[in-house]
Amino acid sequence: MPYTIPAETKIGHVHLKVADLERALSFYRDLLGFEEIQRYGKDAAFISAGGYHHHIGLNTWYSKDAPRAPKHSPGLYHTAILYPSRKDLATVLQRLIDAKYPLTGFSDHGVSEAIYLDDPDGNGVELYWDKPKDKWPFDAEGKLQMVSDPLNLDDLLLEINKD
Repeated sequence: MPYTIPAETKIGHVHLKVADLERALSFYRDLLGFEEIQRYGKDAAFISAGGYHHHIGLNTWYSKDAPRAPKHSPGLYHTAILYPSRKDLATVLQRLIDAKYPLTGFSDHGVSEAIYLDDPDGNGVELYWDKPKDKWPFDAEGKLQMVSDPLNLDDLLLEINKD
């Protein structure tokens, strides 16, 4: 009999190998706004949103001062960070624009809106929010139809000033 993972299962956290812990913290903590929960010696830090023990672990255990991993090699494509609302996604987009941080892409997936960038070590990062499920695109047979359409950034940024 095939096994199906329980529906309540969640991805708990991700550990990223980084070359420079302070540089990584500058990005994840200072720019994206994660809270630093704990340092694990001088080679690792745990960060989170909302007081969770850690959503992201950053460590230099095998990667201190190492060059970026080659783009065209196996590994993690990106870490996806889910924001609670469209306004929250707009706010972090404005922070990135103000910091002149390089962005690599933007997409409306029908089910979500996403901003793509690389962290200072070249690890892919997706920042997104999920649209309400009743707005998701389904075909006539009820099958989900995700897309990769352009994201209207001007419209997204208008969320910042909405009440």
